[in-house]
Amino acid sequence: MIELVLTAAGSQRVRFAISPLEEVLGAVQTLLGIRRHPAHLPWLSDVPDVPELAAVLSARHYITEFLSPPPDGPETTAEAQLAVVRATPPSQVALELGMVDADLSGLPANPAAARDLLAGQLETVWHALLAPQWPRLRELLAADIAHRTRQLGSGGLAAMLAELHPSVRLSGTSVLVDVRARERLSIDSRGLLLIPAVFAWPNVGVVTVPPWQISLLYPARGVASLWTSVAAPPEPLAEILGRTRALLLTTLDAPAATADLARRHGLAPATVSAHLTALRGAGLLASARRGHRVLYRRTELGDALLTGKL
Repeated sequence: MIELVLTAAGSQRVRFAISPLEEVLGAVQTLLGIRRHPAHLPWLSDVPDVPELAAVLSARHYITEFLSPPPDGPETTAEAQLAVVRATPPSQVALELGMVDADLSGLPANPAAARDLLAGQLETVWHALLAPQWPRLRELLAADIAHRTRQLGSGGLAAMLAELHPSVRLSGTSVLVDVRARERLSIDSRGLLLIPAVFAWPNVGVVTVPPWQISLLYPARGVASLWTSVAAPPEPLAEILGRTRALLLTTLDAPAATADLARRHGLAPATVSAHLTALRGAGLLASARRGHRVLYRRTELGDALLTGKL
């Protein structure tokens, strides 16, 4: 059991972030058979030749923190994280690689050289495997954060954590994570960082190694439907709203931004924007700003119209 004590300062800084490099690590581990959600298998058919990175990620208990440094927030990019990886002090690299329970004899003995080699392989996997799919992955992660944020606002921290994962709960002033490790840590003024991950299922992970911010990684919602096609809108709805508006209303069972919807459906962003504005004006959609993005989602009225319960 890991106990994360919410100090007076730390309890005021519970926030969410998205980690592109965590998805890189998860994708490689899925291909190695360590993580295995059946939804990913049709897509994850191959990976570039990255033997040293694969060796690190073959570990069963610890795979380093510096290869996926805690992100700043939901807008963190892979490029920003890779810059942090390459700036990791050699002493920290040596410490973390020394904790990895795998055969790392293929890595350079020099920690800085090992770090740079692994960073290059991370970048290779990112561009070859994750970057082309990132809009879809990011959309799912952003939708998860929007859902958890609403839970946090309506029911508080205990209610949100209760639905985060069966292994996580709030007990008094501590977040308890039911894993094999045994630690008790106080969350400092940086707070607790919650990171949804596409490839995390079925486990949770906790970042506890200093100097990294204490972070909790958990499986994002909706992964099972990630690689499935969007269902066609009901024909009566398409006749009433028009096919494009009906398609967008059907899609928005989870929050999404204009650009994401445009890419998903092969439409011009201006076209999508006009339809979203019309649907929102009719009360069928609501919108909320998250960082630089505006996310749209169906309202209860939109749900009722879609399901024919009006």
